[in-house]
Amino acid sequence: MACRSVFDASAVKSDFESAGISPNFVPLVWKHVLKNPNCRWDEIPSLPSAAYALLNSKFMPCTSTLHSAVDSSDQVTTKLLIKLKNGEFVEAVVMRYDTRLGKYDGKPRPGGPRATLCISSQVGCKMGCNFCATGSMGFKSNLSSGEILEQLVHASQISAIRNVVFMGMGEPLNNYAAVVEAIRVMTAPPFQLSPKKITVSTVGIIHAINKLHGDMPNLNLAVSLHAPVQDIRCQIMPAARAFPLEKLMNALQKYQTISQQKIFIEYIMLDGVNDEEQHAHQLGKLLETFDVVVNLIPFNPIGSLSPYRSSKDQRVVEFQKTLRGTYNIRTTVRKQMGQDISGACGQLVVKRSSKTANLITDIEDLHI
Repeated sequence: MACRSVFDASAVKSDFESAGISPNFVPLVWKHVLKNPNCRWDEIPSLPSAAYALLNSKFMPCTSTLHSAVDSSDQVTTKLLIKLKNGEFVEAVVMRYDTRLGKYDGKPRPGGPRATLCISSQVGCKMGCNFCATGSMGFKSNLSSGEILEQLVHASQISAIRNVVFMGMGEPLNNYAAVVEAIRVMTAPPFQLSPKKITVSTVGIIHAINKLHGDMPNLNLAVSLHAPVQDIRCQIMPAARAFPLEKLMNALQKYQTISQQKIFIEYIMLDGVNDEEQHAHQLGKLLETFDVVVNLIPFNPIGSLSPYRSSKDQRVVEFQKTLRGTYNIRTTVRKQMGQDISGACGQLVVKRSSKTANLITDIEDLHI
């Protein structure tokens, strides 16, 4: 039997208990591996002798390996290409910046240096959004909770990670159990990330949204809306046919009523498709009863994989003005970063020879 990742939490804790070993030792193992991903089990001090035998027979410190790490020219972003034990690859992106630099809505940003990890939950994606390169891969496999957490382990060797966004490859809520288990480990020792610093992005998997707050309170929810009416959503996001806009908005209203938390709305700006004044008013009316932040995302061209063009800068500004001025909806334009490496919003596709990209800024910038 192939060894599993020691970060597959339910498996390792269950096996410890079955062997009569307290699962309280598991976080000690994780702490050591987090600092030493290539360690041998006998290097970890103070475990019961039975734990060493169990770990040697059933688990590996990391089942994945860091294949490459490519820095942007400004050293702000790093794209990680991670090889899984089955030979497949996933990408993750580390974004580093100082929140004291720049302003938001005319006010200085609080805080200081920090890093955010954009993490993948699947190899490929079955959603098929036709503005997204990852969708061109199709769906290959779900990641285990351990494989999700190992991205954080690899990234932590490069930067101290404070925020995690599930905005990499895949639809997180289509791999619900593994994502939830991974987040539970992220928010416990030794990682100890705050749930408020973790954001899960979804195209709108209604039944999973209905479960999410009960399983993961205080988590940030981001919804890839991308259009204010169902027919445009279906045009650019084929999976939207299974999640009608009216039912999705009802689910979000219920989620917000229960959670009392702001919801982030992601809206990619496509020239002549969803960026006209009428679309801004439709979006404003759709969201005016919600407590939301709308992120207007410049479209990152993906070559022949998509027919779309980026909205003109002035169109984006006018769209933002309509949402803010007419509907009083907090709206930001997501800045592009690190244009010399492949790791952008919508551009994560495993093509190791690819050289062109625009990197997203961090959704966590919105926590002011």
